[in-house]
Amino acid sequence: MRLRSLGIALAATAALITLPTAHPSAVAAEAPLSQGRTATASSEENSATAAALAVDGDNGTRWSSAAGDDQWYQVDLGGTATVTQVVLNWEAAYGKDYKVQISGDGNAWTDLKSVTGSDGGVDTLDVSGQGRYVRMLGVHRATSWGYSLWEFQVFGSAAGGSQSGCGTANAAQGRPASASSTENAGTPASAAFDGSTSTRWSSQAADPQWLQVDLGSVKDLCKVDLNWEAAYGKDFRIQASTDGQTWNTLKSVAGATGGTASYDISGSGRYVRVYGTARGTGYGYSLWEVAVHTGDTGVPPVQGGGDLGPNVIVVDPSTPNLQQKFDEVFARQESAQFGSGRYQFLLKPGTYNGINAQLGFYTSISGLGLNPDDTQINGDITVDAGWFNGNATQNFWRSAENLALKPVNGTDRWAVAQAAPFRRIHVQGGLNLAPNGYGWASGGYIADSKIDGTVGPYSQQQWYTRDSSVGGWTNGVWNMTFSGVQGAPATNFDTGPYTTLDTTPVSREKPFLYLDGSAYKVFVPAKRTAARGVSWPANAGTSIPLDQFYVVKPGATAATINQALAQGLNLLFTPGVYHLDRTIDVTRAGTVVLGLGLATLVPDNGVDAMHVADVDGVRLAGFLIDAGPVKSAALLRIGAPGSTADHSANPTSMQDVFIRVGGAGPGLATDSVVVNSNNVIIDHTWIWRADHGSGVGWETNRADYGLRVNGNDVLATGLFVEHFNKYDVYWNGERGRTIFFQNEKAYDVPNAAAVTHDGIVGYAAYKVADSVATHEAWGLGSYCNFTADPSIVQAHGFQVPATAGIKMHDLLVISLGGMGQYAHVVNNTGAPTSGTSTVPSKVTSFP
Repeated sequence: MRLRSLGIALAATAALITLPTAHPSAVAAEAPLSQGRTATASSEENSATAAALAVDGDNGTRWSSAAGDDQWYQVDLGGTATVTQVVLNWEAAYGKDYKVQISGDGNAWTDLKSVTGSDGGVDTLDVSGQGRYVRMLGVHRATSWGYSLWEFQVFGSAAGGSQSGCGTANAAQGRPASASSTENAGTPASAAFDGSTSTRWSSQAADPQWLQVDLGSVKDLCKVDLNWEAAYGKDFRIQASTDGQTWNTLKSVAGATGGTASYDISGSGRYVRVYGTARGTGYGYSLWEVAVHTGDTGVPPVQGGGDLGPNVIVVDPSTPNLQQKFDEVFARQESAQFGSGRYQFLLKPGTYNGINAQLGFYTSISGLGLNPDDTQINGDITVDAGWFNGNATQNFWRSAENLALKPVNGTDRWAVAQAAPFRRIHVQGGLNLAPNGYGWASGGYIADSKIDGTVGPYSQQQWYTRDSSVGGWTNGVWNMTFSGVQGAPATNFDTGPYTTLDTTPVSREKPFLYLDGSAYKVFVPAKRTAARGVSWPANAGTSIPLDQFYVVKPGATAATINQALAQGLNLLFTPGVYHLDRTIDVTRAGTVVLGLGLATLVPDNGVDAMHVADVDGVRLAGFLIDAGPVKSAALLRIGAPGSTADHSANPTSMQDVFIRVGGAGPGLATDSVVVNSNNVIIDHTWIWRADHGSGVGWETNRADYGLRVNGNDVLATGLFVEHFNKYDVYWNGERGRTIFFQNEKAYDVPNAAAVTHDGIVGYAAYKVADSVATHEAWGLGSYCNFTADPSIVQAHGFQVPATAGIKMHDLLVISLGGMGQYAHVVNNTGAPTSGTSTVPSKVTSFP
């Protein structure tokens, strides 16, 4: 049952193990406390079986989980309640053994009932307990499918009575409104929420039609008043939603006669709508006014702003012993590759003299000016590899951002590997990307930066630079890719390592924290098209005050984080490691989720770490997701399955968001990142199934897929994905584009049979689905190092449809020292790799 691994706090006295009795009629007339409430689950089989569908009052819709045990289904009652009965209406895929549990905070759980040997159907359980959250924890399935519930109903009484706290104020008045249609410009949706009974909304003359209002944040809903004009609704539903997409029916009305009417409801949501299914006249639907009344959930709102927590070190040029502060953190972090320390240095504007800030693992340094030149360091920011005997291939997880740097000897050293972005930096001199002694190096990424002198990559195997300017570039090893870089070398991939695009088709710089006087704000840069060179000092974009962010500090729970999001707050994760017992749900368009100091999210109990709704303009930036020991379906999902909206005007972006499966301990996931939304920008990510560290093995940290792209018009700039059990990248959306891709196949493939599929040996590093008609990519490399079985010959590094709409530019594959080989580069094209010589096999254009 693995209950210990789920982190469940069981009651000291276990409930009796019983078989349920089926007598749903006992509660048929009573409204469930759970109906229309916010529901979550450990997994969802697909978008048609979402968690919300088991509390919608409709026995024709259902929730179903992934096919595995240790699954749970949970409902938030909105406030503390005394629970007396729980009814589970199972679909054919039912739970044989399960527990019903209750919690006051969504973290510590107490058993209400343990059930063994259920035979499905309707299980009615008499229970006794108090709490806000109730869940079903599945222990053993009865079938080979997952768990599936038509309805999950919780009965009892809310603290103080369910309607006693219903307010008289109209929470909908003056709020943003929309509708399925309007009869004409004189009857807009907003007229039903303006407080005037002489203005109205009216729809077109058709069924169905709806009218919707955004309350601004999730509210406890208790009553809706409708004032119909002569064109009234005969049959309609009152519904609520937390995200404006998935709706719960709080009241179904049939045979209404118009006029004014009030309806008591019980549920929660940010959005409320009247959904008409049958009109009472030959005209459309028309409402003079809609009033929405809310209650008190008893849960205080989350406050925005505040201090930045214990692991953010804010300094200015007068800070005493500043060099000592840098040295102390470096001493702790230099070799702490899988440690728990997280640190962010924030430098107030000014001039800093004689500083050498050495950066170890999970350490970030940023200037607090609006422009890089506002924070001037006459000194160095250094990354070297002394801790690893001069080998820089494991210098991961650190960053520098938004400052100017004048190196002491004229050249700064930034010898990094993956997940170490260098953003928005003005180097008043040169930049050396190799470690002292020019040992191995495997990076890296530069964006929105100006390097006055020459960049010397020396031993760096691959590198991507975007929307920057350089005074020169000295060399390259295998794969050096540039887009929108002034001063970049010309493409020479036939004979050398360079792939150069004059501009970047679409880009948007990462949000960053800065000081406006004494007030912290987050600057959110605007989208650029055909960009070339840095975005500053013009700085197109918007500023968001810190009080519009929930400043997340170590110890914060997922429940509180989700409550802050529901209130309309953004998230600023301060440095730390955050364990999540439920998925973080980002549902509001334009939400910013920004991490400092490589803040790390760890999903527990097999939940997904984060879901982003199919909405405009969400910004995800600057954090690490670390898989937990119980398998997650997807660590990060952007857009629900089947998302179709066009976000080209304001795309969602994912920047410096890194994924790790294993290394810090066993980790499991089926998919690491799934992108379902259209137009998403993936700008610098390292998605890594660990090849070293703790909890590493072919099955111990199994993760089949690194990145799945199902959305259309998705652009990846700086894509690093490595070591997955099957495809590292599987691209299923149309018109996708990738500029720079770096990959190593899994080292620990036990033998060729373990990765043989469809008559092919090995899963391609980058697979474009056979159904895709249009795709284009530039500067892609895949390397093999089959240490467990060097005799493996991988069929190809890249697999794409051989059609005119597929255009692949500058691809290479490499055998690292002869530890395995590639037979071809892309499909059956390209020479095999050459024994032990570690020389690339290339294809400059395909087909």
